[in-house]
Amino acid sequence: MISCELITTLAKAKPHSHLLAYPSSALLPDTALINEMREQKNVADARFGCAPFSRITLLPDALWHDALTDGLLAALRPLFAAPVSENVVLDVSNIHDTVLVQVLRFLFNQAHRLSDLKLKKTADTDLRIRHVTVLCLPEQQEHLSKIIEQQRAIANGMIAARRLADTPSDRCTPQYVVDEAQTLCAAFPALRCEVLDEKQIVEQGLGLLHAVGKGATCPPRLLAIHYDGIAEGSVRCYVGKGITFDTGGLWLKEGAGMYTMKYDMCGAANVLGLMLTVAELNLPLRIMGVLALAENAIGPDAMQPGTVARACNGLTVEINNTDAEGRLVLADAIAWASERYPQAQYIIDMATLTGAVVKALGYELSGLMTQNEPLRQALSLAGKTSGDDVWSLPLDARLKKQTESTIADLCNTPTNNAAISASAAWLLHHFCPPTIPWAHLDISGTALWREGGRSVASGRPIPLLVEHLLADIES
Repeated sequence: MISCELITTLAKAKPHSHLLAYPSSALLPDTALINEMREQKNVADARFGCAPFSRITLLPDALWHDALTDGLLAALRPLFAAPVSENVVLDVSNIHDTVLVQVLRFLFNQAHRLSDLKLKKTADTDLRIRHVTVLCLPEQQEHLSKIIEQQRAIANGMIAARRLADTPSDRCTPQYVVDEAQTLCAAFPALRCEVLDEKQIVEQGLGLLHAVGKGATCPPRLLAIHYDGIAEGSVRCYVGKGITFDTGGLWLKEGAGMYTMKYDMCGAANVLGLMLTVAELNLPLRIMGVLALAENAIGPDAMQPGTVARACNGLTVEINNTDAEGRLVLADAIAWASERYPQAQYIIDMATLTGAVVKALGYELSGLMTQNEPLRQALSLAGKTSGDDVWSLPLDARLKKQTESTIADLCNTPTNNAAISASAAWLLHHFCPPTIPWAHLDISGTALWREGGRSVASGRPIPLLVEHLLADIES
């Protein structure tokens, strides 16, 4: 964990720190080096003659107010590819609030690296950030203290989710996810775990989850994490797709498309991270997080195209594409959650569900689909405030033909290969009663951070969902 403190003068900064500031800052020392760096139009970076600092970086003023394009983060990432100090001093005396929370989360997230999985030999002497000092004006301290506490908790949840998602799928099986979740949740008395094994999944009628998971040697699991921050009150529910590896089943993916499929459980990992953040912040709410865990594998018992499976709410689904398995496990988990809490405040599901949402929105925006306008507006606002943005896609009866089946109540993919993301959401909406507000987040573009041709888990949309909860409490 990275420690953090607030200071109002650079004299209190730790020696040999890396100072990050903007050229017009009044808190910078009046030295020849600083004055020369201020004349640079772009990023000015110095590693020599910086005493008492090890490194000084001045980033253009405009970046500190760019809440749309993540310009400051883009400038910071290469700076921390190889840190020169364990300590960072961040001048936030004039910064947009959305940019502030993004930068704080970025710095706190430096606590996790792929090397922490101990799967690659690395030098033990590699430097990493261990302390962040926030430089501010005296009148900003109270406001910033609360923000820092919240963003550090959010980052901790993101790190737990990222570490789990980054773990190779030969280790990260459905039962492994359950074991890790139980271990992490044990640190918080307000969290308790409930697990359904493969027999209980069948006994409780979760036929869609069973259909997806029955072809694998590692059987499926349903994990419910309960958080009781208050004794009474309505329950907010979150459901995550947890396909620990997706071969596509008998609708086999090509090799290149299968390479990152260990990340097909990011939705479930992020539900776990969200629950850990909520517990760390001790929010006065009742929440249930449901992780629908299965491996979509090939084997003698694998589901076949044309299989008809029955969900726990009684609806049947024709599985005309075994590579559209995520919506199946989500559908059962949504229905199970709604039966568990028929008076739920809302149900929000999240999943790396469709490549189509990436084609529509790219890698910066999560797709939001809901028929509940208050929930749509609240999530959209939380996205802008947190810098973890969503973009709303249509969801109405015009999509009905996309899920029609001649043999079952529904089919899992449209035969015309159109409106793939919205069609998946239209299927899912059948599994949440109309009395419960429901929203679907397709995070196929945002669940991963892509750089240099490689992908790692990002921890999104945990910041969005925590911001939504915080705003909900305040209102």
